[in-house]
Amino acid sequence: MANQWWEIEILCQPGLEETIYWRLETFGCRGTATQMQKQEALVKAYLPQFAAQILDLAALSLWICQDALLLEVTPPKMRWHMIDEEDWASSWQQHWQPQPIGDRLLICPEWLAAPEMEDRVVVRLNPGAAFGTGAHPTTQLCLESLEMRLSMGETRIRIADIGCGSGILSVAALLLGAKAVQAVDIDPLAVSATEQNYLLNQLSPACLQVQRGSIAELEAVAGEGFDGIVANITADVIVGLIPRLVNIAKPSTWGILSGILLEQVDNVAEVLENHNWVVATLWKRQDWCCFNIRRI
Repeated sequence: MANQWWEIEILCQPGLEETIYWRLETFGCRGTATQMQKQEALVKAYLPQFAAQILDLAALSLWICQDALLLEVTPPKMRWHMIDEEDWASSWQQHWQPQPIGDRLLICPEWLAAPEMEDRVVVRLNPGAAFGTGAHPTTQLCLESLEMRLSMGETRIRIADIGCGSGILSVAALLLGAKAVQAVDIDPLAVSATEQNYLLNQLSPACLQVQRGSIAELEAVAGEGFDGIVANITADVIVGLIPRLVNIAKPSTWGILSGILLEQVDNVAEVLENHNWVVATLWKRQDWCCFNIRRI
């Protein structure tokens, strides 16, 4: 019998879409996609059956309605039902098209032919059940930050990717010129997706090492330290990691941190400064922010 998935559909005003994405990611949803229907956005997300019960989904609906009230927008309409795994795969994939990001990158689904854009580095991707297709603002901000960092002529760059998800940042970093990436994620599905995506992009296995875990696993292999650190996760997890980033850093290490909502910026910046990191630039897209940081 096929594995079962919850398909969650949320019809909302566009201004609420990014908050809903954050809620869904925190809830554990995977393969999120959005369709515009006249003046509203239809957000679809998928969750393994074992990960939630009816009462959990009802609580999620309540949280999203509360978010809407706080933002003074019309509460969205949410519904859910069960589908088979094959239906889950085809349902969200049909809405995902090749997407240029920044000045140099093109994110292209594995199952589609890449459009002819000779000035673009093509990142082939099949995220499976892992987070990271390039559609979310936090991922876009990280990719654009990586592009900026890796266009400065630096060589032999070694990067740590904390919470690698689909591996999109790791793969893009290598295609943009990084020498090596050490990636970690607590989700075994993310580890598997990252492994599959670096093979899909015909990268040498020696360039990308991925394992299940978090900062402790990176500390064990950091050696003299990584040149760059990327983390596209959530603000609360980032705050918990900051005191230990020094353990995997060189004096010259830079960092790219995203998954941070606008109202969380001050708290994250304060914790960074208290641990000898300075915010070099802060990039914002809609309600999401990306920190580009360096050691003091």
